[in-house]
Amino acid sequence: MSKLTLIRHGQAAAFAKNSDRLTTLGEQQAQHLGDYLVRQNAQFDRIICGTLQRQRHTAQIVKDALPGSPPIEENPAFNEYDAGGVTTHLADALAAADPAFAALRQAYLDNRHGEERNKHFQRMFEPLMSAWFRNEYALEQVEAAGAFFGRVETVLAAIFNESASNQNVAVFTSGGVIGTAVQTITQAPRPMALELNWRVRNSSLTEFLYSRGRASLDLFNATPHLPAALISYR
Repeated sequence: MSKLTLIRHGQAAAFAKNSDRLTTLGEQQAQHLGDYLVRQNAQFDRIICGTLQRQRHTAQIVKDALPGSPPIEENPAFNEYDAGGVTTHLADALAAADPAFAALRQAYLDNRHGEERNKHFQRMFEPLMSAWFRNEYALEQVEAAGAFFGRVETVLAAIFNESASNQNVAVFTSGGVIGTAVQTITQAPRPMALELNWRVRNSSLTEFLYSRGRASLDLFNATPHLPAALISYR
């Protein structure tokens, strides 16, 4: 049997102008993960990451902790859905059509520098993602939900169908990709991909065992390397 480990990037600067970078906490999470994998004598035959900076930086920190690890491969198929496009272009369209959403969006904007910004962001983001999921507004500037799910399923199938046996593959990616992978492999209803996405912790480990195109979930959203004070979801 081979093993695929999906690793979510460390905490990123979600509310900063440049959100595609690790925070100090995100770097600490990646360093703790690298140290943990060394203690577990982990060895990877392949290390893959998306092309987003937060994914690449997390992968590099972990790779630097693992002596003799292979070079990092980059694959944009492991990038997150277009959250920036969703929260700008799609949010504009939805706010213009739905006064209730417009109020949630304004509440977030009014509180985006306060202590409750995460709460107000989540209240806005969940209906926004539901609209994206249902493809209610087809916008050229935003990757459609179907396209996102399709590319994740395709790249997973490519790994699961590889002929080499007893491979140990690590992929540094994002919460939406991990939620979609778990939903796909467990054959849960498609909306479960979004529900799982909300729960994926930064730097968490999700593992699949696979052979000859068949895969099963073995571990989900584990953070044995993190003390409670370093656990984060966004």
